[in-house]
Amino acid sequence: MKIIRWPQLSEIIGLSRTQIWRLEKSGDFPKRIQLSKNSVGWEENEIQNWIQSRKRASNA
Repeated sequence: MKIIRWPQLSEIIGLSRTQIWRLEKSGDFPKRIQLSKNSVGWEENEIQNWIQSRKRASNA
């Protein structure tokens, strides 16, 4: 399992922190993992799955 931190997630997704937080809160984005007191990350495979689901939804 590879963990993606904020800078890399921002490059991949292109959404702001606020947009991602809102999507997480509504259950429409993979939840972050607390790595330490001041550090969070996301599982790379969950982010890739989320991207694929967005592609499928836009093609439908």
